[in-house]
Amino acid sequence: MRDRLVVAGFRAGWRLVRSVPEDFAARATLRVSDALVARGGPRVEQLRRNLSRVRPQAGPAELDTLVRDGFRSYARYWLDAFRLPAWTREQTVGTVVLENGDDLRAALAEGGAVAFLGHLGNWDHGAAWSATDLARVVTVAERLQPEEVYTEFLEFRRGLGMEVLPLGDPGTFPTLLRRVRDGAFVPLLADRDLSETGVEVEFLGESVRMAPGPAAVSLATGAPLFPMGLFHEVRGGRRVLVLDVAAQVPVPDKRSGESGRDHRRRALTTMTQACADALAVWVREHPDEWHVLQPFFPGDRGH
Repeated sequence: MRDRLVVAGFRAGWRLVRSVPEDFAARATLRVSDALVARGGPRVEQLRRNLSRVRPQAGPAELDTLVRDGFRSYARYWLDAFRLPAWTREQTVGTVVLENGDDLRAALAEGGAVAFLGHLGNWDHGAAWSATDLARVVTVAERLQPEEVYTEFLEFRRGLGMEVLPLGDPGTFPTLLRRVRDGAFVPLLADRDLSETGVEVEFLGESVRMAPGPAAVSLATGAPLFPMGLFHEVRGGRRVLVLDVAAQVPVPDKRSGESGRDHRRRALTTMTQACADALAVWVREHPDEWHVLQPFFPGDRGH
């Protein structure tokens, strides 16, 4: 019964949110978000703990504001996600700004490329824009429960122009390699280690595990790896999604006497650390848009 209610809720959300004016939907989303924060609960407290790592000097009042703004941003993510399939091409493309993207465009003109993304901004909007303006997009998604919700999200993302492969499927990694070699753009959300096989990196002053997938695809194919930050800003009176591309992550040279396996292991960690460093800069600048409401740091695993 619960699964059926969850599926019905998602389907109703997609239909209802698209049918009302955007300004009205945005105001209603804001009110709901603020009410959830006022009520409190595990998600609210977890976001507070996560954001306290982003702003360790913040007092209670500043953290209150960060949590409120974080929930508002996360709610707006869902609002935009529900409305994206009804957007015109002009809305999808005209509300995105690509910054520092020359090297990424050049790489895609010659072949495939890989991007390391965090749960920052609106990655679905970014992928929809990329599929229109950059190259064919192939990515990976966590299998949600119930299965019907996962299927709904697959159809949603496919409708935005991307190919989505299931996380954990044995055929996913080989397929990613083939797609990159065929010239696809492969942006992968990698700040959360969903497979529990991640590499250890330093992030916001603590040791955490992040997914090595982007670095692994880059190493296996030779395709360039770019960290990419997504966040919203108001420019010229318009709310736009900024896709900021950091410098290409270099592959470390092989050391004298180092085995191929040891070099690969070290390269995965080194490259993922470079991506984590870039993500940390964006998260510090836009903490409200880092949509991680789950335990992320080792000290929070027991909460």
